[in-house]
Amino acid sequence: MMRLAAGVCLVLGFWMMGCASAPPPVVTALDADSSQAEVSVQRPLPHPIHPPALFEQAIDLGTRTADGQPGADYWQQTAQYVIDARLFPEAKRLEGHARITYENHAPHALEQVHFELAQNLHAAASVRTEPVEITGGVQLEQVRVGDVTLEADADYEVLGTQLVVNLPAPLEPGTATTFTIRWQFTIPQAGAGGRMGYSEDNMFFLAYWYPQVAVYDDVYGWMTDSFTGGAEFYADFANYDLTIEAPEHWLVMATGALQNPDDVLAEPIAERMREAYASDEPVVVVGPDDFGAITKPFEALSSLSIDDTTDVLDEALPDDPTFDEEAAQVQRLRWHFRAQNVRDVAFSATRESIWEAARTPIGDRDRDGETDTTYVNTIYRESAPFWSAVTKHQQHALTYFSEFTDIPYPWPHMTAVEGGGIIGGGMEFPMMTLMGDYNTRGDSALYYVTAHELAHMWVPMIVSTNERRYSWMDEGMTSFAENQARFDYYPGQNHNLPDLQTYLFVAAVDLEGEMMRWSDYHYPGPAFGIASYSKPASVLVALRGVLGEAVFMRAYRAFLNEWSYKHPYPWDFFNTMERVSGRDLDWFWHSWYYTTWTFDQAIAEVKTVGNSTQVVIDDLGQIPMPTTLHVTLDTDEVIEIKLPVETWLQGATQATVDLNGEVNVVRAELNPGRVFPDVDWRNDVWERD
Repeated sequence: MMRLAAGVCLVLGFWMMGCASAPPPVVTALDADSSQAEVSVQRPLPHPIHPPALFEQAIDLGTRTADGQPGADYWQQTAQYVIDARLFPEAKRLEGHARITYENHAPHALEQVHFELAQNLHAAASVRTEPVEITGGVQLEQVRVGDVTLEADADYEVLGTQLVVNLPAPLEPGTATTFTIRWQFTIPQAGAGGRMGYSEDNMFFLAYWYPQVAVYDDVYGWMTDSFTGGAEFYADFANYDLTIEAPEHWLVMATGALQNPDDVLAEPIAERMREAYASDEPVVVVGPDDFGAITKPFEALSSLSIDDTTDVLDEALPDDPTFDEEAAQVQRLRWHFRAQNVRDVAFSATRESIWEAARTPIGDRDRDGETDTTYVNTIYRESAPFWSAVTKHQQHALTYFSEFTDIPYPWPHMTAVEGGGIIGGGMEFPMMTLMGDYNTRGDSALYYVTAHELAHMWVPMIVSTNERRYSWMDEGMTSFAENQARFDYYPGQNHNLPDLQTYLFVAAVDLEGEMMRWSDYHYPGPAFGIASYSKPASVLVALRGVLGEAVFMRAYRAFLNEWSYKHPYPWDFFNTMERVSGRDLDWFWHSWYYTTWTFDQAIAEVKTVGNSTQVVIDDLGQIPMPTTLHVTLDTDEVIEIKLPVETWLQGATQATVDLNGEVNVVRAELNPGRVFPDVDWRNDVWERD
């Protein structure tokens, strides 16, 4: 059984708080080298957080607020993409043509527009942080603004993975301009840091494959940081009309809703798809017996074009001087997808993969009082047997996160594609994820990565963070959410513990870097991974311990909801948590996010003084945190004593708890449940010999 101590009297010089009726435990906070109650500061203390000047300027301009909400004058850019692409599996090549209408919502004119060409990571001269296959990167065949064809070097310049276009005339506020770009590239086998490519000549996954307008936001303006292979992406929301042309017998899945299933799928496959989308249990839509007969015969198509828009784009492709006429003679089908309000689009093409599908509830998406569902697709090869459980994994994760975040999954489908030979772990895209076969790691590990990638549908796919600079905002929040889903799917284990142990191991040997360090600038070794994944996930657990479950969840959900389909920065998160909790948490943000300080409270001594037992607590680390002490008596009764963080914020490094006559102590434990990331657990427990 457990009871709470009746009260705590905390003495810091002449300042006292929390005194209750006798006989409560008495806590005296002392400097380690002092025998007096007067506390001298002998430890580093956290200082107030000061956001960068440009962020403060955004608050002054009304685009953001000091309490963490988007401002009344918040704005962000939008675009409409119409993309027509051709996949040539034998040649390992993609050709594309895009018409991009870019709308300027900024309160000032733009003279340039920046694009990201992520495939230029594979160009010989590009700067990168890891070895990659050299394919030559993107070959730009044509760049136009409106009716004006631009000249390389004179009108536009390629700088690594950035394309900078000088506009013929400034793009005024509230106006739009249209870019027409034609390009092609050789598909790397495991490209963009293992985030796309091909495997065994029977599956392709295309991501970061088209010229994408870079983010121009209200804080920093153009996002000009090149993609170097490590830190990931920052993208605006846009609408996409996407047509993928692929040979017969290749199944194409993509971000967005398939507009013409009956034009491209063989009738039995289309019928099974509809059956699966009405089923709560997984249905095999394509099995091994269907390979080679997945699509309709080419001659059965009434027309190759989807609508007038894609007709225009299709007509432009054969004018490409590098267009392969022989490859173009392969009978091909055109798959048409549309996606609304997404950061990006990706697609897969497979010809020997099983396709399972079902539906799953995701809450009341349209707020009509009825539970809505979304479609779940799982695409995997027979060589990946654990994938037979992935449809169930996805169903659970989507339903769980829709409730956990209080944001129902907003899109028509979620599709997981097995990409063994391209990737070992997983990578997220709107409505799509690419994951390894997991043959050597098993079913539970495959659920973990599935939950992780699907949690990314909320951050950064809905809450669009700047991953290239602050990867902890998406990877850390996602790792935290993944671990909570694991508690639900595999109860009876502490699923926060692996991330906590990983962080503490690296912190103990002083190999970590600050979480707020820009992601591409971490020290070589484990620093990037620790600062992006395991430490921020563990710190969110600690923040929940500081605030309490109810307050934390209210603040966490407020941040996600208020910044849905917008671009938050770290200080928006910090300010939201403070506003909702009503707490000044600068000590927390500075200690955990801006430094590599560690937290280490220890039981120094348990002693009898007269008729009382005293527990002496040392704070050996630099990070101040509240203290939770459990004292077990010889009657098996447990007393819980809490010391507020102010105990240590005054500069103390030692505190003594006088139990006022509770003399039969057999055990004392700090930080029960390991809620806080204590770097040395060995000194957290005292037991009577």
